[in-house]
Amino acid sequence: MADAQVTCIIKPNPQSPHEHITHVGNPAQNWMWTREKVIESIEAKTNTFFVLEPGTGKRADIGVVREPGKAPYLRTYADGKWNNNLLSLSQCPVRAA
Repeated sequence: MADAQVTCIIKPNPQSPHEHITHVGNPAQNWMWTREKVIESIEAKTNTFFVLEPGTGKRADIGVVREPGKAPYLRTYADGKWNNNLLSLSQCPVRAA
């Protein structure tokens, strides 16, 4: 199982607090995955994903949240609490096709 640090996200409208993340990645490690691929990997226990809090360097693991009537989404979990560390990450750079 790989342990991957997420350093950036993609949201179609970066300013919207209500839009879901569509991709996560790490340009320094040259990877970007769709939200669906990350969810599948987490639930299959083939990979783990995390972010580091900018001020403290503390690790926050990424988990899958499932709520009735909503599409599953990614959220960070640290110190026994769900939080929004993913949303504080920068937008990933656009990659040429």
